[in-house]
This record gives sequence, structure tokens and C-alpha cells, in this order.
Amino acid sequence: MTSRRATLADVARAAGVASSTASVVFSGKTPVSDAARARVLAAAAELGYTGPDPRAASLRRGRSGIVGVVFQGPLGTVFLDPVTRLMMDGIADGVASLGAALLLLRDDEDREPTLVSAPLDAAVLVGCNPRMRDSLAILHGRGIPVVVIEGDAGEGVPQIGLDNREAQGQIARHVRSLGHERVAAVTLPRDATGERGWLHSDDAITVDVTQDRLNGFRDVYPQAPAFAAGGSSIDEGLIAGRVLLGDPAARPTAVVAQSDLLAAGVIRAAEEAGLRVPQDVTVTGFDGISVDGLAPYELTTMVQPAADKGRAAGQAVAAMLEDRAAASFRFTCTFRPGNTSAPA
Repeated sequence: MTSRRATLADVARAAGVASSTASVVFSGKTPVSDAARARVLAAAAELGYTGPDPRAASLRRGRSGIVGVVFQGPLGTVFLDPVTRLMMDGIADGVASLGAALLLLRDDEDREPTLVSAPLDAAVLVGCNPRMRDSLAILHGRGIPVVVIEGDAGEGVPQIGLDNREAQGQIARHVRSLGHERVAAVTLPRDATGERGWLHSDDAITVDVTQDRLNGFRDVYPQAPAFAAGGSSIDEGLIAGRVLLGDPAARPTAVVAQSDLLAAGVIRAAEEAGLRVPQDVTVTGFDGISVDGLAPYELTTMVQPAADKGRAAGQAVAAMLEDRAAASFRFTCTFRPGNTSAPA
């Protein structure tokens, strides 16, 4: 009796084929005859051989086979946002040629694995993250190639951008064209604290996406009030909407939200206040996602190519790991009129 793990050489010997033939049966990189494939698989099953040891393959390549994707906050909430789900699908498509696995990491996690210790070949940083710059410094210190989605990473880092300022300005101009003068914005988080509250012109906003979209809004409404939400969710939009719409004497006739989830929450707050959307208050979003339970509303919004952003980031990672030039891209949003905006 022995506990020794069967090797590829054992399988080749039992199948009566060369070790190179047995190897390509499992790698799939070279065609092999059906008869030889059948003999190799039968021998592997008999010997309990399940395939090459991935650890040995990693040692030969000098790589872990892992690409990290860095987020803020509890990972359990990552896939609650449809934009994130689409983006992750795109990243997975983009790195498919590498045969790499994706590892989700928190930027503030003390438990293993962390950004400091995780065995990564490369990493993707998502720029809706106030700690992005700290994460970037850690990864640069480890010599790990990095791609940034919607964030300023400086020279030499591939960046996958979105026309946030221009797109938010376009929807603000649409609201202006409808005659709205009393307008307020609901923004994404201003910084790592996620503190809710009114934003003032001299407030420090450390989230690039929040700042860019707010700039686009204020290009059209420079003096309009803006309220920072604690996150991008329907519940946060509801909280912000209650603040904005709670006082009949001061309520705006239009609310421009920086995400569709926030806009959906504002609509709920409007309904709570007995207001009709869009007859009494116009509400716009940003993202172009499908929000469960929003019918009969179809948001007036900017549609962003979330899956394409992720795919471009994954392709940039693959290029860097294959010693090819990694391209930066800047994507454009598309206006969708919906049925949640109307003349003031």
C-alpha cells in the first residue's frame, strides 16, 4: 500500500503512450487522436490521477495564476450592484486567455489574504474607491502590474476611463432644457468614511468618479445643492431623497442622482411624500442598469458600457502579463430619455 500521488508519467506508462502525449491530453494545447485520448483518460481514472499539480505549473511559470480585483467595503455586497456584476463578467472575459482566476480583495481587510500578502500576478483597481491611491502604492511597492478602472493612476498605468463629467453634464443640460431651476444632486460617497451630508464647494472629495460627475452637474448648475450618499444603493437614495424632498417649501423640482440605484431610492422617497414622478419631480440616474421593482418607471439616465470597461481592463492585464503593450481606453455613455423626466 502507498499514499504516493500518481504522476503524469505513471498515467503515460499505464496507457502505453509517451509522456508528451499524456500531457497534451490534459492541456488541450495540441490535437491528439481519440483512441490515445481514451487510453490516457482511462488510465488516469484507474490510477486516481486528476490532472497536473497547479502548484508545480505555477512554479514553472513563476506565476500564481491569480488576478486580484480590489473593492471597498464588505465583499458580500459587491454583487448587489448590477454595474459591478457586469464589470466582473467583462474582467473574466478579458483574462480568459491567461487561464487565470479572479480573487476579490478588500482594500481595508486585515484578514488573509490581503493586498500585501495575496499571491497576485496582476491587479485591477476600481476607481469608485476612496482608498485607491493607497492600494496603488502597495501594489507598486510589490512590483505587481496594475490596471485602474475609472481613476487617475498616474503615468505608466493603463486606465480604463468613462466620460463621467461630460455624461453627467449632458443629463444636467437635459434637465435644464425642461425648464428646471430648483435642482439638487445626490452623489456617490465623497470619501472613505461614507459620511452622508451636504457637499460644499470647498469640501475635499477623494473619490474621482464622484468629483467628475459632480463637476459635470455643476458645469450646468454651479450653485445647486448636492447631497452625498453613503453608498450606491436604493436605501441610500431613499435616505437622501427624504432629506431633499421633506420640506415642501424648499424641495427641488428635479433631482439628478449619480447612479440608477440612488435614483430608484429618490423615487421611493418622492412616492412617500405623495409626489408624482415626473409630474411633480423629475428624477434622473446614471448607469443604464435594470433596477428590480422600479416598474412602471424607466429611468432617464446615462447608459454606461460596464461589461466593456471590465473586458478592456482584463485585456490590459493579459497584455502586460504576455509582455505586450497594454492599451488605455476611454468609453462614452449614451443618453436614454426614460419616463422619469418632464417639464418643470
